[in-house]
Amino acid sequence: MLFFNRGPIVPVLRFTGAIGMVTPLRPGLSLATVAGAIEKAFNASKLPSVAVVVNSPGGSPVQSHLIFSRIRQLADEKEKRVYVFCEDIAASGGYFLALAGDEIYADPSSIVGSIGVISAGFGLDKLIERFGIERRVHAAGKDKGALDPFQPERPQDVVRLEELQRDVHDIFIGLVKARRGGRLRGPEEEMFSGTFWSARKAVEYGLIDGITDLRSKMRSLHGEKVRLKAIPMAPSGLITRLRRLPGLGGAGSETFAFPASLADDAISAVEARALWSRFGF
Repeated sequence: MLFFNRGPIVPVLRFTGAIGMVTPLRPGLSLATVAGAIEKAFNASKLPSVAVVVNSPGGSPVQSHLIFSRIRQLADEKEKRVYVFCEDIAASGGYFLALAGDEIYADPSSIVGSIGVISAGFGLDKLIERFGIERRVHAAGKDKGALDPFQPERPQDVVRLEELQRDVHDIFIGLVKARRGGRLRGPEEEMFSGTFWSARKAVEYGLIDGITDLRSKMRSLHGEKVRLKAIPMAPSGLITRLRRLPGLGGAGSETFAFPASLADDAISAVEARALWSRFGF
């Protein structure tokens, strides 16, 4: 019977990529794409541990909070301890996800932090004016067209945006304080400024608990025979959509709107690339 005793299993969830930037062709991190995997992870083993790997430059604060909340709900229900391991980047929304861990670890070269809120765009009103293009907007509600990139920026719109950002930032800060508790040791004006650090500085500030890797930590907790079981995310992206083409997906399959999907995917790719590039990746 010893032949079948292959060691205890630790389920592993892997969150990679920008958060909330999901298009018909491009998979991304949202509650809809990861909920099933999270559920499976908390039911996959009798061990009281679930491991989460995070490699994300951030994205949607709403989807970050939804994923965080689902992990914590199941951790409490199943009485499991969550261990998070940061890879290249766990910044902004990526660090938000990491806060779901009871303990957070990283590689020495990991980038951690960026506890802040950002909004970026382009002002194209001068560009269309140069080419003689007239922008026509018809709306019910005087502020419906606020921050339209094809119209001059209005000071009152910027003030309103900054107020919204402060609200979201306060929620982020409150969650960091609630989850990290007495472990925080860095100056608040530095920790919550939106900057980011290497793992060693993150340990010094109490934002993470140490520097190690997933396998080493799980072996220290559950022995040398521990096995790591990756929990696959729901299929998404191009291959899934191609299966829905008429003739490929069978009767009743969806029509694949390829040109529109490409446009959405291109925009999403540019936005995701901008998030990664902020951290030198």
